[in-house]
Amino acid sequence: MEEFIGGLWHRFITRAATRSYPQAVVRLADMERTAGILFRALGGDPGLRVAPAAEVEHGARRNWLARLAHTGEKTAHAARDDETLRLPAEITLFPERSLNRDLYLWLIAQGAALDVDQALADNWIVANQAASAATLAAFPGFATRYRRLVDAVLAERPDPAKLPADEAAAERAIRQALLAPGSVGSLPAARKPPTPVALWLYPAPVSIDRRQSPANPTPAESRDGGSKTSDATERRRQAQREDMPDGKNGLILPFRAESLLSFADFVKVNRAHDEDTDDDPAKAAGEMDTISVAQDGHDTSSKVRFDLDLPSAAHDDFPLQSGILLPEWDWKKQTLKHDMCSVTVLDARDAEPGPLPSRLVRPARSLRRQLEALTPARRWIKNQPEGTELDIDACVRAFADRRTGHSVGNSGGYQSCERRERDLCCLVLADLSLSTDTWVSDDQRVIDVIRDSLWLFSEALGATGDPFGIYGFSSRRREHIRIHRIKDFDEKIDDRIRGRIGALKPGFYTRMGAAIRYATTILAKRPEALRLLMILSDGKPNDVDHYEGRYGIEDTRMSLNAARQEGVRPFCVTIDKEGQGYLPHLFGPAGYTILRNPAELPARLPRLYAQLTAG
Repeated sequence: MEEFIGGLWHRFITRAATRSYPQAVVRLADMERTAGILFRALGGDPGLRVAPAAEVEHGARRNWLARLAHTGEKTAHAARDDETLRLPAEITLFPERSLNRDLYLWLIAQGAALDVDQALADNWIVANQAASAATLAAFPGFATRYRRLVDAVLAERPDPAKLPADEAAAERAIRQALLAPGSVGSLPAARKPPTPVALWLYPAPVSIDRRQSPANPTPAESRDGGSKTSDATERRRQAQREDMPDGKNGLILPFRAESLLSFADFVKVNRAHDEDTDDDPAKAAGEMDTISVAQDGHDTSSKVRFDLDLPSAAHDDFPLQSGILLPEWDWKKQTLKHDMCSVTVLDARDAEPGPLPSRLVRPARSLRRQLEALTPARRWIKNQPEGTELDIDACVRAFADRRTGHSVGNSGGYQSCERRERDLCCLVLADLSLSTDTWVSDDQRVIDVIRDSLWLFSEALGATGDPFGIYGFSSRRREHIRIHRIKDFDEKIDDRIRGRIGALKPGFYTRMGAAIRYATTILAKRPEALRLLMILSDGKPNDVDHYEGRYGIEDTRMSLNAARQEGVRPFCVTIDKEGQGYLPHLFGPAGYTILRNPAELPARLPRLYAQLTAG
């Protein structure tokens, strides 16, 4: 009975304290396509992706009813950074659905006009006013919507007369800034932050990575299946990476009376492992303010898929070109969806020039000697009608024929020295997904093997004179496909290229179809007769969305078919031991090779190239 009455009271007080209108909800999923089109139509950066915003504590003053019900502590701030426009996963702020939809449209327009460099924590109010004024000046059609939204937002905001003096001054400044964008130069200081402004974008959250060492994959990450998976990607969550605590008794804390009310630290609470089951891990995770992610090398009884604001290992790259749209094959509908994938070409920001690692000098010298046989050389072409020197053999043969009464043809009596060039080029496309962070030996990860392979490959091909390029790729959904430029065809091998190879880091996922299509567009512009595309991979195509299983396999297959139609010859080198199950379907029986020992890749790659281009 006590629990029953408690449940009734909780539902009553929560309903009474909640200031939202679920019946008029508008969800970002329903607006996603419109959001992308409108954002770019208004001049927004075409390389940005739209994603749900994480809910964070705002710290503003709440009324007594909200404090009693413990509601209204968090809100999903709209925000924008160099890569993402974050919008609330759903909007229920107004009783009219049209107003909630108009709020989405206004936030998109605000995001397109906002100067990210100016939208810092200390002057975000000025940046938002500037963005609002610029939008209203460039697109007068937004004026009516904006006035309606301002009236509705002001009606929901606290009355300055009921606030302390410092908070009232800040509230009046915000109201003035909403009514007349550009009229407020700064926000007055107050003890508490102001109530969140639904019409403005906030500074993007800072991703935190506190780990002292790189992440090691858990056993569950090295195989498919074996545990239950829950999907919790309906909204984005604040997250940070942590090193796993050493202590085994995470809940035993040293007691200090003076820090009892201010203690905050990472506490390892053991969640279920293989022998346990979680009733609803996604629900439990949804109640956390910030999700801290650490690895302890154990399997869990269930998996939860999140959309987290985690820092990538490749966060320091800067874009060279963005907004490149590519198609994607939908095998269920048997149709090619145009402009489905957005590609950004990146260059490593921290790639400092450097020499070839000393441990690779001798192997590189040996491979260069082996591939020198493929180097175009000058040779004498005999029996030519014209040439720089007489062909003595041809002259003697013609003289003997005449003396014996045989007719002498019109064959030439000269020889010429010519250089026969190899009419071919090669593009190496390396998989830089998160799985390359897997350890393959006591001292090497997959990404380390890939670096060594690219170093030796580039050094060895320097002996042949064949033009070649090197690119890497990873992805996170179709809107965020990263192509890393390592070496263009017109660049020579030097310390700068070696530095780019050394700066390679694991990225996100493996949307292979889009990467192959981008590589094909590069090779299609080359004049050589043989255009070879060598793909280095460690697993199946996959991404965080629906791009996995049959969908990813079929899209990759169609991209390879399109490459062959452009005259490109694809070849895959993989260390995936299960590759035999899907690689023949993609590359054909002779279009791939599987290396059982990943450590062999650096030495095998140049030799494979020699075999593929011989003759």
